Amino acid sequence: MTTLTPEASGGTGSSPTADASDDSRTSGGVRDDGRTGRLRRELRAVHALVHRDLLRLAGQRTHTALMLLQPVLYLLVLGGGLAALIPSSRLGVGYQGYLFPGMLMMTVQTPAIMVGVRLITDRQSGYLRELLMAPVHRATLLLGSCAGGTVVATAQGAVLLALAGYVGLPYDPLLLVLLLAGMVLASFTITALAVALAVGLRRAETFHMLLGLVMMPLLFLSGGFFPLTAMPGWVRAVADANPLAYAVDLLRRCIALRVPEHAATGGIEWAGRQPPLLLEAALLAAVGAVALLWAARRFNRPE
Repeated sequence: MTTLTPEASGGTGSSPTADASDDSRTSGGVRDDGRTGRLRRELRAVHALVHRDLLRLAGQRTHTALMLLQPVLYLLVLGGGLAALIPSSRLGVGYQGYLFPGMLMMTVQTPAIMVGVRLITDRQSGYLRELLMAPVHRATLLLGSCAGGTVVATAQGAVLLALAGYVGLPYDPLLLVLLLAGMVLASFTITALAVALAVGLRRAETFHMLLGLVMMPLLFLSGGFFPLTAMPGWVRAVADANPLAYAVDLLRRCIALRVPEHAATGGIEWAGRQPPLLLEAALLAAVGAVALLWAARRFNRPE
């Protein structure tokens, strides 16, 4: 079995190429070209890419801590400063409690969009060419990258859940599970959008410029910082087409489902009414799936 050098793999161990190639043979040395063997190779490739991202997360503790510091400061400083200026009667809850879902979204957004950056840097370093040698579909490689980004982003968001008590939320197991599920869905959607944005690019600088033009405005127009109902009409129209607005609203409604006294106002509304919770989740999943399928179609073109 061949392995990549630390320079090619980013110091994360063996390549999915080698893992998948080893799995393409049975214990007797006969190649297994059946459906089970092919499925096993695809799953091994996904597992290898997720494992690579987890190893990177474990090896970059300082970087991870710095990424977590920004939403924590927003919650403590911005939330604490504006809590005295924005009355709870306008939000239905204290401002820090209102800000908490937005900070969860900010926490998962950064590691999720980094998947797009790694796709470009892997292409520049030659590691992507190593991946493309694996006997698996190219779409599987994108799925593995999205799965790894989703797991890492959710893990970092889960750390911020430790501050739930600070904003007055109980450490209710079902509430935490609901918030984790919402973050998984949001992380997958953001990761898929980042991959779709990066799959056709060759320079990381171009990707960062596009992020500044697309992703950050979407976060500020998601209702994570201020109620959508307090914004101009055109902002509410943009929010209706903003996946991050549905993700923030989904997290807020998960909180309201378990803690009714923390039900916040000013979320997504269709004709003056909130859409069903499951419909919001389905829309998020659909956006992520469509973005991933589109990226896979672009990725299937010859390099």
